[in-house]
Amino acid sequence: MTLVTTLRLHMPQWQGGNLAEYHLSSQLLSWLLPPTQGPSETVPVPAPHDLAALKIEDGILAKNALLEQARAARAAIEKHRPDKVLTIGGDCLVDLAPIAYLNKRYGGKVGVLWIDAHPDVQTPKDFHHGHAQVLGMLLGEGDADFVREVDSPIQLAKVMYAGLDEWSPAENEVLSRLGLRRTSSKELAGNSASILEWIEAEGITHMAVHLDVDAISPRSFRPILFNKPEQEDSFLAGVPRGRLEPAHVVRLLQDVGEVCDIVGLAITEYISWDALQTQKLLAQLPLVQV
Repeated sequence: MTLVTTLRLHMPQWQGGNLAEYHLSSQLLSWLLPPTQGPSETVPVPAPHDLAALKIEDGILAKNALLEQARAARAAIEKHRPDKVLTIGGDCLVDLAPIAYLNKRYGGKVGVLWIDAHPDVQTPKDFHHGHAQVLGMLLGEGDADFVREVDSPIQLAKVMYAGLDEWSPAENEVLSRLGLRRTSSKELAGNSASILEWIEAEGITHMAVHLDVDAISPRSFRPILFNKPEQEDSFLAGVPRGRLEPAHVVRLLQDVGEVCDIVGLAITEYISWDALQTQKLLAQLPLVQV
């Protein structure tokens, strides 16, 4: 019997979305996981200090730091050369190294199921945050330095969005030009048929899943950016919200796992607002700083 190795990769990256909250939240998410007997690695990411000090480099905020962290993640993965990778983020850019590795590991034929309310194919000329560019990078689009971190770009036909309902005109240009497939949240509310049909049509045997929790409806899942406490109704106005229910996501991944081997899963953009509020309160109490 062949032993299958699953690497648990912790990457509390926050610069890709310029949100300090990702740093602590990703560590909490890692803590919530059940224990593992397999290998585990943590990518060194400095704690947020002065967000205003981050600089735009070649159109990407904190590019050099993000590139250094992506290379550190790649080194951590290649140290173990696992069969599967569970990635705990952090912003969406944490999935660059894991998916690039898995696609190379499985001969350039890995399928990528992108569960997200946003396409993540923007370019530096459209938006400065790297987390909105990561899928484009994996497809060979965007910043040349990040694209070079992907030895074998993902095949366009082997990418499909799940729960993508809205996108910007700039994103539409990329989506149309590349011909990327998608399944809306409305379709997935009933069943997983469209995803399963794609898997069969493309002959996908190994799947990497990118799960941005903002694909889930903010009404049904609290630890999402859109639920930031004490914000005006206009907070992030115009930015698409996810419409999937947690049960839809669980059912989808169970269905996918029955027809192909899920070799990668990245859980990204989780923000524990309750824990962050607690941390803020504790910092103001007597004896805490002793």
